[in-house]
Amino acid sequence: MIYTMTLNPSIDYIVHVDQLKIGEVNRMSQDFKLPGGKGINVSRILQRINADSTALGFLGGFTGNFIENWLKKEGLSCRFTSVNEDTRINVKLKAGKETEINGLGPNLSETEIVSLKNNLKKINPGDIVILSGSTPVGLPSGFYQELIKIIKNKKAEFVIDTTGDDVLNALKSSPLLVKPNNHELAEMYQTHFSSLEEIITHGKLLQKQGAQNVIISMASEGALLFTKEGAYRSNVLKYPVKNSVGAGDSMIAGFIGEFVRSKNAVEAFKMGVACGSATTFSDDLASKEFIDELLPQVKIERL
Repeated sequence: MIYTMTLNPSIDYIVHVDQLKIGEVNRMSQDFKLPGGKGINVSRILQRINADSTALGFLGGFTGNFIENWLKKEGLSCRFTSVNEDTRINVKLKAGKETEINGLGPNLSETEIVSLKNNLKKINPGDIVILSGSTPVGLPSGFYQELIKIIKNKKAEFVIDTTGDDVLNALKSSPLLVKPNNHELAEMYQTHFSSLEEIITHGKLLQKQGAQNVIISMASEGALLFTKEGAYRSNVLKYPVKNSVGAGDSMIAGFIGEFVRSKNAVEAFKMGVACGSATTFSDDLASKEFIDELLPQVKIERL
């Protein structure tokens, strides 16, 4: 079974205005309210490529109810930990350029934190847990390490998709997959890249430090995959870009969903690129039909 863990989910309130005038009343041209959070995005894409998953994390209040009800309507399995404070709302203001105002998330009690850990302990050997996104303000530093310890004690695998030290500290526990983009990778190692070769060097470094598989997304430059068999690069599909939210999560969902089926990292990478690209070219997360349309167009070359 695949599990997704979203510690700080949200309602993403997407607002379109024709022209933003600061200090004046602005009227929106359209708006959308969607369940947000990186792990939740992964579960939603897994559902669309016919890969079962169970969504874990913290949910609270009327905002939490909105998210869980939405996911259940999509047919997702949910096993969230209930908390007293409301799940956050993130505002995505689209007025030419996109401006984001992200909520902090709920303050969590020790009882709620222990309850989430106990919920995670219900996984079985061989399961895969995808740890994604930021943590609420109430969680202690290094909380992901506590969850990884539980996962490894249960003889399960994990994927980690966050930033900075949380990724670097997870490498010694041999994650099944890490997926930074090139900017996050540079920040991780406190450097900057001026060539593809430098990105490849640091991708291999992630693998050397413990990651079983590494994907580095590079926006208009495609993506790289590093496995024990070698290094690979995808082509770039040419469609109008509509959406940056959830593309990386979609790539992870595609990779893990296919990897569970085939155990073939290159085929999984191909599916990951199709899913990530389809979301980039959609207003919301990708549809199954669009993923299926793009998949034959994805080409992978060995470096």
